[in-house]
Amino acid sequence: MALAKITLQDFRNHAASELGETAHFNLLVGANGAGKTNVLEAISLLAPGRGLRRAALIDLPRRSAQTDPPRPFAIGATLIEQGQVSARLGTYTREGQPTRRLVRINGAEASAAALSEWQAVSWLTPAMDGIFTDSAGARRRFVDRMALAIEPGHARVVSQFETALRERNRLLEDRGDARWLDAVEAQAATAGAQVAQTRARLTARLADELSAVPDEPFARPVLTYRPGGPTDRADLIAALARARPRDRAAGRALEGPQRDELDVVMARTGLAAAACSTGEQKAMLIAITLAHGTLAASGRPSVLLLDEVAAHLDPVRRAELFRRLRNAQAQVWMTGTEIAPFAEIESEAAVWRVEGGTVTKL
Repeated sequence: MALAKITLQDFRNHAASELGETAHFNLLVGANGAGKTNVLEAISLLAPGRGLRRAALIDLPRRSAQTDPPRPFAIGATLIEQGQVSARLGTYTREGQPTRRLVRINGAEASAAALSEWQAVSWLTPAMDGIFTDSAGARRRFVDRMALAIEPGHARVVSQFETALRERNRLLEDRGDARWLDAVEAQAATAGAQVAQTRARLTARLADELSAVPDEPFARPVLTYRPGGPTDRADLIAALARARPRDRAAGRALEGPQRDELDVVMARTGLAAAACSTGEQKAMLIAITLAHGTLAASGRPSVLLLDEVAAHLDPVRRAELFRRLRNAQAQVWMTGTEIAPFAEIESEAAVWRVEGGTVTKL
């Protein structure tokens, strides 16, 4: 078991909600807009990053009216390992500082990155369903989010790369001093090489994990990382220097990790994921999510958040999903508008009814 007690204070539409007596399977049931996904989002913020909605902090506090100033919010959880309390985790904001996220671990102030030392959190939401037909940038963010659960420093390196690249674009446009360009390109290449190598490493590990998955009933995906430029620092420095005239004309860098792509095909047919049916795409996305959850655990308590996943699967795939989740290490949190799709696991699950931002244990 991972999380044994979760509290939400003035978060989204939850004034004060508490979820205790958790289990391996945890079900949140209620009408659309009741606040089920808000609970999952709160749990996702007990990990580095911006959570499953990637929302701005100022949008997270509960408000009586849209014109109300943001009030402080708080999310807390007790972490259980082998039946014993191993940590108390919390993230919150303070009065007058709505854009600064704070973290406490066992009562002491800590960085958001430190949360990853205690637990891994992975998720799948309906907003991710179009990832295979979305832009390459969306797939890069998808890979980066998965990498963050395994290598918490990845987000900082991505930010460093993007900042250096923006500065290079500005210098090119303004025809800045070549020495400044040399320095900025060195910074971009240092961070960019790390970003590319982390993405390649994650994709290879996922591909290896997925290679043992049967082709049915979930369509097994084959993943390939396709770099948008050199992945070695020295080679990337040279490539950026050579491309200055071309990039100045284009107004952006045309080579580098900002051009990376994740290729996904269905193993059984060899068909690109973007050309597969909606059901096949959903099945492949679930397979990737489960594989990532296995990698992210790596000896730590692990939590898997699945928003509205069961209702969109046929009975065979739903049964297989429950079987895999039952055998997985991760604690599982799922949402649904009704209990019927979860009938197979209801007797072994902790179930809450969510209505208007209140949570009631059933």
